[in-house]
Amino acid sequence: MIVFLLQRVGQALVVVFTVMVLAFLMFRFLGDPLLAILGANSTGIQRDVLRAELGLDRSLVIQFADYVWRTVQGDFGLSYRLGTPVARVLAERAPATIELAATGMILALAVGIPAGIYAALHRGRFGSHLALAVSLVGISMPSFFMGLILIWIFSVKLGWLSSFGRGTVTDLGGVWTTGLLTASGLKALIMPAITLSVFQIAMIMRLVRAEMLEVMRMDYIRFAQARGLSSRSVYVNHALRNTLVPVITVAGLQLGSVIAFAVITEQVFQWPGLGLLFLQSVAAADVPLLAAYLILISVFFVLINLAVDLAYYAIDPRLRADVAAGGRA
Repeated sequence: MIVFLLQRVGQALVVVFTVMVLAFLMFRFLGDPLLAILGANSTGIQRDVLRAELGLDRSLVIQFADYVWRTVQGDFGLSYRLGTPVARVLAERAPATIELAATGMILALAVGIPAGIYAALHRGRFGSHLALAVSLVGISMPSFFMGLILIWIFSVKLGWLSSFGRGTVTDLGGVWTTGLLTASGLKALIMPAITLSVFQIAMIMRLVRAEMLEVMRMDYIRFAQARGLSSRSVYVNHALRNTLVPVITVAGLQLGSVIAFAVITEQVFQWPGLGLLFLQSVAAADVPLLAAYLILISVFFVLINLAVDLAYYAIDPRLRADVAAGGRA
């Protein structure tokens, strides 16, 4: 277990370091930071003074080492557009995106897994065909179009839900802001979470169905049925347990993707999260925010992948056996 964990942590550190290199290169090739901070009317003397203050007159290697050191400490510099520390801006926006992504994935798992099991165990029935047809629509429909449909129905026509914003939020000790504790916050979360989860529901449902059908053809399932075990025991204790192994892997990767690529959904609903912040930073060429966003998303990905690997290790005894055999070798 220790060896397995150290291997995964080592791989994660390599990924994060590579992303740091790419983020640092953004400062070299995406505009002039002196011009972005001082403006086009600044004098040469002003630029020389700022260049020395920022350390841009030093060698590239020293600049990169200093950038890595400050990044490890959580110092991403100042935002060109907002004039405030990037770390503070990310801390203010991250709760909105994390809550939206987590709610969307919980909804996707809660709907997609049962729907996939039903579609696998009731092949040929009308309900199974309907579930597959709906999942095909969910995979094919762009998320922004789904969001616009929900806004038109529930905001414009019915007037039940707000079409933008996060609603009333609660500040939890200055560390986290949440809309889950207020009625308006919960109502504001409904449509973005559904929009974000539609594709995930369809993908997870089809994956569970395919894996379930594959597992049900295995010899150990037939043996369990021949022993006279109840259908519930066969489906839940034997088939579903093995079906969920690849589902956990895909769901973990998709959670990282949802956090990273919730940009369109946040733009449609004007959700004040990291995705909307990223779009605003791209429009303003705010390189410190873009670089910090890139690093933050990579950290999200590696942490989620590490958690998925550990869950995979706990669920699949074959992986534990492989790791043990490798350690003995």
